[in-house]
Amino acid sequence: MLDFMGLMKQAQAMQTKMAELQTELDQTLVEGEAGGGLVKVTMTAKGALQRLAIDPSLLKPEESDILEDLIVTAHAQARAKAEETLAEKMKQVTGGLQLPPGLKLPF
Repeated sequence: MLDFMGLMKQAQAMQTKMAELQTELDQTLVEGEAGGGLVKVTMTAKGALQRLAIDPSLLKPEESDILEDLIVTAHAQARAKAEETLAEKMKQVTGGLQLPPGLKLPF
């Protein structure tokens, strides 16, 4: 019975840490850029877009296709950084414990 109580305490502690992690991820900003910094995307580590910065030199009608591609690339880079941040934070919370494949957490 003692082991079960210990497991319950560990589960509660992990639940608290997960709640703290969610708050932290909401406040952690990551940035992606494309075109040598001409387009920058800033988002939270949970994937919420916060800012889009476009260099004025790209605001020419004949270059709209390039601008669209750069925005997509910058966003993809920021999203990858967000996923890396999440993985890093999860390792800290779980103590390096690997979660089963396919197990998704509510982030």
